[in-house]
Amino acid sequence: MAPSDDSYDPLTPVPGDRRVFGAFDAFSLWFSLGIGLLVLQAGAFLVPGLSLGAALAAIVTGSGLGALLLAAAGVVGADTGLSAMGSLRLALGARGAAIPAVLNAVQLTGWGAFEIIAMRDSADALAKQSFGFSNPLLWTLLFGVLATSLAILGPVSFVRRFLRAWGLWLLLAGAGWLSWRLLADHDLGALLAKAGTGEMSFGAGVDLVVAMPLSWLPLIADYTRFGRTPGGMFRGSFVGYLLANIWFMGLGAAYALAAGGEGLLLTALAATGGGIALLLIVIDETDNTFADIHSAAISTATLVPVKPTRLALAFGALCTLIALAAPMGQYEGFLLLIGSVFAPLFGVLLTDHFVVRRRRAAAASPPILNLPGLAAWAVGIGAYQALSRLAPDIGATLPAFAVAAVVYLGFHLAKTRLFAAKAA
Repeated sequence: MAPSDDSYDPLTPVPGDRRVFGAFDAFSLWFSLGIGLLVLQAGAFLVPGLSLGAALAAIVTGSGLGALLLAAAGVVGADTGLSAMGSLRLALGARGAAIPAVLNAVQLTGWGAFEIIAMRDSADALAKQSFGFSNPLLWTLLFGVLATSLAILGPVSFVRRFLRAWGLWLLLAGAGWLSWRLLADHDLGALLAKAGTGEMSFGAGVDLVVAMPLSWLPLIADYTRFGRTPGGMFRGSFVGYLLANIWFMGLGAAYALAAGGEGLLLTALAATGGGIALLLIVIDETDNTFADIHSAAISTATLVPVKPTRLALAFGALCTLIALAAPMGQYEGFLLLIGSVFAPLFGVLLTDHFVVRRRRAAAASPPILNLPGLAAWAVGIGAYQALSRLAPDIGATLPAFAVAAVVYLGFHLAKTRLFAAKAA
């Protein structure tokens, strides 16, 4: 009997006969992951600080840049057959990669809990409006169990049995209905004519938008390692996430502006068409929680000799318990904090893979520590923190990514010249 897709050691390349994902599989997964309640909420953060026109421009700009980097990280997984944290061992060293693996498991636990909270609040708002029924505990447990069950199945089973069979079509139906109701119930021209309050700069808006696709950087290779070709994984991931992020962030900004503030977003959505569209999106939102739980398990499996399926069960239970006690507040700060750590990290990884190694995985075992990679990562984090405090209006995520990449490339060039000098 062939092993399940979740049973492979994340530090061992997936064999060729088990790489079954095509471009449409990648499109389905990342289009679905790019659409969700938290994406709507992130779009709502952009207004009224920015006008709707400026917010849409920031959404298109940030989504394009972020989706490009995300798809490039997906190519790493397809090239190497390794999980996201497994591929980092080449850039940071075997022990050095343990640092982001721990951080990734922690942040994905937080993301998983936030997703369950978002689904719970939306379902409870719908039930209260339609039936006068409210039971947050029931919704939390229901969505926690559903997402955990999907995570135990693994990515190939999830995409083939859930997404491609019916999940993607439910999502398209819900997104299409929300878009239609926006145009039917609101004067889009009047919304576009409203001036922004100026509380957010365009650069800060782009920074917030790009943080959404970059938050998936530590996960994407966990799925593209099952891809048949790197080109298919790049095209499917890029197009799927780009379209979804622009579409739903734009909807979030427009609905929040129409409702009078991001705090009224869920209420406005629940009232749209009787809440049917929002219900479909809530059902599909489990894919985001699935990804958080599955990748938290995969990251942890690079550190401890425990099967990912067992770890997925443990992380699913932990996310559900946190969701029972944690409030929804400070979401924006949580999102930007993630960017400060992982954006520069993947500046190092992509430079290492595409420039230094030229898309060739190391034949030998990785070193225990790769000090240049760790140092460049630290410099990138420092750059993010400095820019976010000293020049918040220009954004910090992309500059920190670039700083880490340039510093790592500088270390590589200096090392190459040193070896050349010694050989001469």
